[in-house]
Amino acid sequence: MTKKVPVGVERRDAIADAAIRLVATRGLRGLTHRAVDGEAGLPPGSTSYYLRTRSALLTACLDRLLARDLETATPTQDQSPTELVAAMVVGLAAERPDGLIARYELSLEASRQPELRAAIDAGGRQLRERLGQLLAGLGVPDPERAAWPLAAMLDGLLYDRVAGTGSTLSEADYEDGVRRAVGAVLDGLIRGVPSE
Repeated sequence: MTKKVPVGVERRDAIADAAIRLVATRGLRGLTHRAVDGEAGLPPGSTSYYLRTRSALLTACLDRLLARDLETATPTQDQSPTELVAAMVVGLAAERPDGLIARYELSLEASRQPELRAAIDAGGRQLRERLGQLLAGLGVPDPERAAWPLAAMLDGLLYDRVAGTGSTLSEADYEDGVRRAVGAVLDGLIRGVPSE
């Protein structure tokens, strides 16, 4: 039985997925068009056919990570926004640590590349808009404004799990900590902070 080689959008996704794995495991120095072809199991030259430049390859990684994150941030009918936020953090840390590591690598690289920075900023705005919609559903006052600090806190919880001392916690302890932190922050946001 021969392996089915993806074409079109499926091939672009396969290329981006392979590039994300490479960034996570080898860093940005290990990301080459040739290495992506090998990682994806594609014929030589496939990656450069779809993504001619290194910048295009890096942007494809960011686009793919954003698409995955937006998919994850879609609540099911039986899931409250609070449950969704906690489950999203725990799930991302457990199921896609490579994607998180790649995103942090790409974020640092973006501080030196303006076009990559623009892609990171655009993706971040989309994720914060989605988070703002969830906060609005909870009755949080000024949900768009509240989305930024909450997103930064969630990112810190994720970073600590894949690259900090949070990686030493058991799954149960990490999940409990995330649920407690998310619950406390959301409760505070719903009640609002009294103005002075």
